[in-house]
Amino acid sequence: MELIVIKEDEGQRLDVYLAKKSGLSRVRVQLLIKSNQVILNTNPVVKPHQLIKFQDRIKIDLPPVEDFTIPAEDIPLEILYEDEDLFVVNKPAGMITHPTHKIKSGTLINALLSHTRGNLSMIGAPFRPGIVHRLDKDTSGVMVVAKSDRAYWGLAQQFNAHTINRVYFALVHGIIKQDKGEINVPVGRPFKGGIEMKAKGRLSKAAITYFNVLERFNSGYSLLEVKLGTGRTHQIRVHLSYIGHQVVGDKRYGKKRESEMKRQALHAHLLGFEHPIFNKYLEWTSPLPDDIVQFIKEYCHSNSL
Repeated sequence: MELIVIKEDEGQRLDVYLAKKSGLSRVRVQLLIKSNQVILNTNPVVKPHQLIKFQDRIKIDLPPVEDFTIPAEDIPLEILYEDEDLFVVNKPAGMITHPTHKIKSGTLINALLSHTRGNLSMIGAPFRPGIVHRLDKDTSGVMVVAKSDRAYWGLAQQFNAHTINRVYFALVHGIIKQDKGEINVPVGRPFKGGIEMKAKGRLSKAAITYFNVLERFNSGYSLLEVKLGTGRTHQIRVHLSYIGHQVVGDKRYGKKRESEMKRQALHAHLLGFEHPIFNKYLEWTSPLPDDIVQFIKEYCHSNSL
């Protein structure tokens, strides 16, 4: 769908304008913007509240009608917690969080729709019902998914306020000398285009990552505990690559090396938040998965530094 802004529409918020023109909900339009499916003139839009100008050219990538149905699939899941409002799951590496235009099966959402018989918050539908945050396909660990709309909005507010407690384990290349550190570098888009994120890139937003060194291996690796101060796309991977300590197995932000893992060695270890209905702080943890443990045994010499 392509639009050219007429004089009468100038000055409107982009998401409000597109909701009127497309017939989609404003929330749906905002999700399309966040997933880089809205192009303003020649650049992907990153701010739903951006004001449009006369003769702006806007392209919105709308899925065909048949893509709006997500099949429920009986896929085994490790569910850490469930009530009538939300799920907490331990997502395995290799599983995509939600369907896309090209991938319609095998995702976490396909599995949850089967488990709940369709009982998920429809905010974010059709592709992202109940999804308040996500983990990359090859990142494992703890995730929360909303079953009710009230849970969705309560969780979304906490994610936006950066009050969610999120701790990761990351195995990285190189020996990090300091015991702990803070990476305070904005993250944005590449200046030459593309889907990767970039430290100090175009349209950057503030991004803060904290890390503690758990173990140093004399084979040239470090195991880190990483905490998010903000939640930008690919933030941990971009920040660690920026300081020269790429996540092991990261094919996008790292370098090809011998004896690598088949996926990035990044695991969401802890997730804690105030339950949006009960107003009680809860948290869940997941230990390092077997593939990362096995890599450490094989390639990270046991006599740590």
